[in-house]
Amino acid sequence: MTSAVPVVTDIAYQDLLDDPYPIFRRLRELAPAVYVEPAKLTLVTRFDDIVRIERDPATYSADNPASLVNKVMGPTFMRKDGAEHAIGRKAIEPSFRPATIKEHWAPKFTAIAQALIDDLSAADEADLFAALAAPMASLSLMAMIGFREMPWQTLADWSQALIDGAGNYAADAGVERKAMQASADVDAAIDAVLDDHRSKPNPSILSSMVNADPPMPIEGIRANIKVIIGGGLNEPRDAILTLVLGLLQDPTQKHSVLAKPELWPTALEEAVRWISPIGMYPRRVTRDVDLSGTTLPEDLQIGLCIGAANRDGNRFAEPDRFDVMRPKQSHLAFGAGPHFCAGTWVSRLTVGKIVAPMLFDRLRNLRLRAEVPPVVRGWVFRGPVTLPVRWDA
Repeated sequence: MTSAVPVVTDIAYQDLLDDPYPIFRRLRELAPAVYVEPAKLTLVTRFDDIVRIERDPATYSADNPASLVNKVMGPTFMRKDGAEHAIGRKAIEPSFRPATIKEHWAPKFTAIAQALIDDLSAADEADLFAALAAPMASLSLMAMIGFREMPWQTLADWSQALIDGAGNYAADAGVERKAMQASADVDAAIDAVLDDHRSKPNPSILSSMVNADPPMPIEGIRANIKVIIGGGLNEPRDAILTLVLGLLQDPTQKHSVLAKPELWPTALEEAVRWISPIGMYPRRVTRDVDLSGTTLPEDLQIGLCIGAANRDGNRFAEPDRFDVMRPKQSHLAFGAGPHFCAGTWVSRLTVGKIVAPMLFDRLRNLRLRAEVPPVVRGWVFRGPVTLPVRWDA
């Protein structure tokens, strides 16, 4: 016998932003899917249920007209299924080929990281959010997309406005206004360079889109670049910060990784499991269905809480603990199924093989500032928003 989706009304939205994990634990224990009034969304929080959902796109569709992503960014391939999703993904594939990443993007990302860490090394303390992670992610993404040079803060501001808009489940009018302005600004930046990419094909994402066969229509280019700016900037930015935070909070693990550099990729995977940068994304139920004993009605909007699933105690031992030595298990930080993140390998390269190893190698005795603790925030997107550190000059 199945039961209806329970409703929870006594959760403060601010608590979701500040520390969602106790709430996620409560929701996991309550039911497979729970309607959370402050979020105005039915949330799925268990690892196995989310895996099941992602393996059944016919029942749990990414094609979701009511999605805030569609409202802010337009109809992206991330909100499509089947052939439509595959066509959009194929159009950007040339920019993400392993050979292109290794031969074209890796040297560029390494040069960006070296310049930023050179600037850092002249001091003895900084907030790594603004001094490293945000500019690193922004400048790298700017190059990959194929925009003209602009201050890194511009792309970072657009990204934040867009992801705030995509996660604006509290329906804040100010958040929506900023998101729509960022959307218009991105359109203008795209329009300014399209002819360049048509006339001179190159490894950039915009070039891949306009030179695809057939070329992606302008509405698709605009929408898909916006979704790439959102996830493609905040995910590596927050992964850098989370990985550094996890290691600095546990000197024993830090020393283990520094002593065995082959552990860097493992440390990154644990970091994005521990605090998943992309914490939730929506799906639409296409028919009445039973999810582990709870009835989900047709057209129900659900949110897949990756940040909750990656701390599911039925999947991971001591799930709230950052543990580089954790037995190897797959996680959901990069998604699953047909919508597995296209930028996964770029993120793994940038964070786990370039930025974090270079940072610890160049800044001697890197450590947290005890008097200024870091701040981690968010639930739809989550990561450190400040990471004050000190090192020996």
